[in-house]
Amino acid sequence: MEENQITSLSISEDLYGLYTATARELPKPDLHILTSGALRIPVHSSILASVSPVLENMIDRPRKHRSSERVIPILGVPRDAVVAFLRFLYSSRCTAEELEKYGIHLLAMSHVYYVPQLKQRCSKVLVERLTIENVVDVLQLARMCDAPDLYLKCMKLVANHFKAVEKTEGWQFLQDHDPWLELQILQFMDEAESRKKRTRRLREAQSTYLELSEAMECLEHICTEGCTSVGPYDAEPKKKKKEPCSKFSMCEGLQQLFRHFATCKKRVNGGCLRCKRMWQLLRLHASICDQPDSCRVPLCRQFKLKMQQQEKRKDDARWKLLVRKVVSAKAISSLALPKRKRSDQELQLQDQTHNHGIRSFRF
Repeated sequence: MEENQITSLSISEDLYGLYTATARELPKPDLHILTSGALRIPVHSSILASVSPVLENMIDRPRKHRSSERVIPILGVPRDAVVAFLRFLYSSRCTAEELEKYGIHLLAMSHVYYVPQLKQRCSKVLVERLTIENVVDVLQLARMCDAPDLYLKCMKLVANHFKAVEKTEGWQFLQDHDPWLELQILQFMDEAESRKKRTRRLREAQSTYLELSEAMECLEHICTEGCTSVGPYDAEPKKKKKEPCSKFSMCEGLQQLFRHFATCKKRVNGGCLRCKRMWQLLRLHASICDQPDSCRVPLCRQFKLKMQQQEKRKDDARWKLLVRKVVSAKAISSLALPKRKRSDQELQLQDQTHNHGIRSFRF
């Protein structure tokens, strides 16, 4: 009898997390929650049913005897965690201390009894308190409680610090008792590594397309305005000291390629790799250029006519893909950087000039 008196708790108004006036207006409790340690907490079935559909179903379940006392057991967690859970059901409030101390237990109860607001708050708190030592335990709980954000954060932490995690007791326990989750973790790490490699390849490819786009701008710049030592006969090349080119390293390489292309004797027989590269750059420009009649880049119009004649060839699919990628990279770079400003005189020269041969340039 004495033990029953000790375990039967007389609930204070503070348990419900309500103000005194509001707590006094509540009707008499008609239900008890049984916790670990045989603690019985009187509660109101109407309030619990309005917050948790699972508890509502348990409350509405028919009893064997109408006179029997209505009791819902919540066992397997500390009784103070149950008190914090019930306080949230009444007031939608939970202290930071309670979340820190009973976050794992509150997450489990919020999942079992379907209280999504509390579940979300517990997930955020557990994410902030993830460590190498507890990440495996929290990962298992996140999977069982269907907490995707918490699960993903745990997976990323395990993947990023796997050498340290595999030395913990939690990982040893996982290997012995949950090989399926271990396999999921290893698959996640493999997929993450594959994504990193794929992203790296895409970045390298995008960098190549940007360089080709830059080369096209420099090619047009050299053939229209001139740069240091290479340019059209009717335009004085710019002096580096006076007006340094913003992309001089690229322009300098193209100028060297121009000089070699103009004097190389092997290119006639197609045996020079540098000349082949120059042919490809000129062809790429012609594929992008939308003003071949007024363009001053060498062989632009000739390449354009040749491409129109060979338009139906299937082996040009990869080339067309390259052209689209370079055009896309050029559009992206043009949003980030302003185009070169051309003077009215240079535009007039461009419109009036129709000599497109390589011999029209000064080297």
